Amino acid sequence: MSDGSNSANPMREVVVDKVVVNIGVGEGGERQKKALQLIEELTGQAPTTTYATQTIRNFGIRKGEGIGAKVTLRGERALEFLKRALVVKENRLSRKQIGNGEFSFGIAEHIDLPGVEYDPDMGIFGMDVSVVLKRRGYRVARRRRCKSKIGKNHRVTKEDTIEFLKSLGVEVE
Repeated sequence: MSDGSNSANPMREVVVDKVVVNIGVGEGGERQKKALQLIEELTGQAPTTTYATQTIRNFGIRKGEGIGAKVTLRGERALEFLKRALVVKENRLSRKQIGNGEFSFGIAEHIDLPGVEYDPDMGIFGMDVSVVLKRRGYRVARRRRCKSKIGKNHRVTKEDTIEFLKSLGVEVE
């Protein structure tokens, strides 16, 4: 029974679950430490080190060596960073970059982000931004007690992802 109002169901609203920002340096040492410092300045959150899973002699990488930095943003901080990062891509994404409830894109130079100045001591880093979308109620699949599956109708589809991006002012080609 409808009460006559055209209000949408709040449980069907698509929201940002998390934004993962990753800088792959490919080597340890000073450059990797600078990447950790940079990612903390950009996001305002402490990053974690990513480690090599295997040894590659040609690249001089040993298994277990720190070779990058990443941070997972949630809530308002995630949405704010996402809007800044999409400005770099001129609010345009390709359909190939979009999946079911997720999309990813790369930023070639961090100095393209609004409000970031070039620092010669830091250098220039590229980064990957991965975004996961969800609807309210996804907690039932992750909680420890009374875990349940997400119904087919409640999952975020590619079309829902495109509609969410259009609501942010992003053009999908």
